[in-house]
Amino acid sequence: MSEETISPEAENEAMQAQIQEEAISDADAMMAESMGIEQAPLDKLSDDATTVPEESNLNTILDIPISLSVEIGQTKISIRNLLQLNQGSVVELDRLAGEPLDVMVNNTLVAHGEIVVINEKYGIRLTDVISTLERVKNLQ
Repeated sequence: MSEETISPEAENEAMQAQIQEEAISDADAMMAESMGIEQAPLDKLSDDATTVPEESNLNTILDIPISLSVEIGQTKISIRNLLQLNQGSVVELDRLAGEPLDVMVNNTLVAHGEIVVINEKYGIRLTDVISTLERVKNLQ
């Protein structure tokens, strides 16, 4: 068995940090008490990483509506050209015909797909779903 040795400096720093935390906590409590604010009861947190959220908690977010859109392309035009558009005008986009379209959820790219027609309505067949890691990177 190996014993861990803690230097006196590290022990002193840890003790000072704990004293400072307690002082801040006490000051916060005194300020809240003087203002008539009561502290809300909090549940104890556990370090158990294997805790799985209850199904009922997950079900509460499953019905939240989101905005899903399909982007077929983009272009930049001047205001002069925008004002000259009328019925029958053609606006050239930056995508080639047959190129995958972007599927966006709340303005975040989540997949690529292709247009399909189902019962005389447009739809999109997903051809590539962006990984969660890539989506998180795109948010930054």
